[in-house]
Amino acid sequence: MPASLKRSVDLAVKEGNYASVSEFFRDAVRVWENNQLVRELKESQIEARAGKVKLLRSLKDLR
Repeated sequence: MPASLKRSVDLAVKEGNYASVSEFFRDAVRVWENNQLVRELKESQIEARAGKVKLLRSLKDLR
């Protein structure tokens, strides 16, 4: 990791924003995963508006 990024992470821990470097990175991964889900949801909404999805009326439609 670049020295500047390491300094930023260390500072965030030192200032009490995170208990440890590991906690910082766990939080970063959670934020990234949430952003991925939001991106996928937005893409699905765009596809739905364009009529590129199958509407499910019951669980039988999943087959």
